[in-house]
Amino acid sequence: MTSTIERTAIAENRNYGKRLGKLGKRLLKSKTGLVGLSIVLVVSLMAIFAPFIAMYDPAKTDVVHRLLPPFWAEGGNMDYPLGTDNLGRDVLSRIIYGSRISLLVGISSVILAGIIGMFFGLIAGYYGKIWDFIIMRTVDSFLAIPNILFMLIILAVLGPSLTTLILVLGGTSWVVYARMVRSETLSVKERDYVRSAKAIGAKDFRIITKYILPNVISSFIVIATLNVATTIIMEASLSFLGLGIQSPDVSWGLMLSDGRQYVATSWWVATFPGIAITVTVLGVIFLGDWLRDILDPKIKD
Repeated sequence: MTSTIERTAIAENRNYGKRLGKLGKRLLKSKTGLVGLSIVLVVSLMAIFAPFIAMYDPAKTDVVHRLLPPFWAEGGNMDYPLGTDNLGRDVLSRIIYGSRISLLVGISSVILAGIIGMFFGLIAGYYGKIWDFIIMRTVDSFLAIPNILFMLIILAVLGPSLTTLILVLGGTSWVVYARMVRSETLSVKERDYVRSAKAIGAKDFRIITKYILPNVISSFIVIATLNVATTIIMEASLSFLGLGIQSPDVSWGLMLSDGRQYVATSWWVATFPGIAITVTVLGVIFLGDWLRDILDPKIKD
């Protein structure tokens, strides 16, 4: 009986495997998917190899060369391709190093939020009753307070730092995953092979991990990918307000904050970090849309 149930579950999940096997073919047909993947790969490689790519130490100041324009503008030169900021720091090098912080915060906080949300969503959806009531009322409580306000309060109390920022972003955004996973679990647990597994006495942990989790993971991956973009914007916003990354660390949001008072006279100080944020977020969104098309079982090949 157990093997029959497992075969049924495998058959139910086989469509996901087939879809994953066609990733390359579908990617070549998707222009936005190719663009998104290319942007994400470039930014990821830039973050990984920042010490080898950057021309200067991002924290090195040189007041003699402060506020130099980009190389194509009058007064600019190729020593500082995108110009320098108010302290003479190379804008291009700071953008390259800033990608590390943006990706680290974005990915780490999404992983943290995803783990918490996945756990509580599975518990609420599978066990229901009092567990569902407690978890969902907690979710409603989090949703009742605007995320940005909640994060501002916590960061103002605890003080800004990289670790605190990741914990705050992850600890406030898990509710999205919990609601999605709960909804998917409520649907999957009513399928025949799950009911049969319960009837023959299969343990809850086995049912959840072997029969339910594989059916909710695709939606989870799509939402997690799209939320990386949201988290990058949130980190930049908090750093811009002075409650995120602090000097001498570098982030794109902090660069925007440093350059806002020079927008009228030295536009490049804030413009290029803004472009980096925009392009990266668009790349992640394009990649997320492509993953949704691939992994959504309702979309036919």
